[in-house]
Amino acid sequence: MPPRRRAAAGAHRGAQSTLSFGHQSRVTKPSSTPTSLQKAKNLDAATSASPLSTPEPQEVLAEAHPSQPHVAELAVRQQAVAELQEPLSAEDEKALQLSKHDLIAYWRKEEHKRKAPRVHQGDLDVEEKILRHFDLSSQYGPCIGIARVKRWRRANMLNLNPPLEVLAVLLQDENAKQRAHMDELLS
Repeated sequence: MPPRRRAAAGAHRGAQSTLSFGHQSRVTKPSSTPTSLQKAKNLDAATSASPLSTPEPQEVLAEAHPSQPHVAELAVRQQAVAELQEPLSAEDEKALQLSKHDLIAYWRKEEHKRKAPRVHQGDLDVEEKILRHFDLSSQYGPCIGIARVKRWRRANMLNLNPPLEVLAVLLQDENAKQRAHMDELLS
């Protein structure tokens, strides 16, 4: 049998009184479905609004794809220009000596390491495949908000041994994007 409580004895000596939240002791959640009166109010408000106040779908599309590049894109471009204007290092000279055949051989070796083929990259050229593979290789550090050349040089400075073929693609191809594909998708 459980022991008896002594609450009644302590109440006489100035103990704290029991909290009361009024005469209604049951707490309920409001229903998630609006009542018919609320539905009618919402419909009246929607029909009474002027058609000029709602944005046209064409206006929304124009806002989603501005004519000027994103701020992150501009910052990455500035980083890439600053990195490419530096004097050529020994790694840069080695990278510039690599041929297209060397890049294809490197990519075949990387593909051979995978067990499954890359299905969604069939329409990309070898250079873009190499750059995207570098973007998704986390051992070289984050790829968001940094130019690819700067990321490669940082990884090389930290002795992470980034592939020389990536630098070759970045230095040989002026049209190569300096912004990582993941960075483009996330911003």
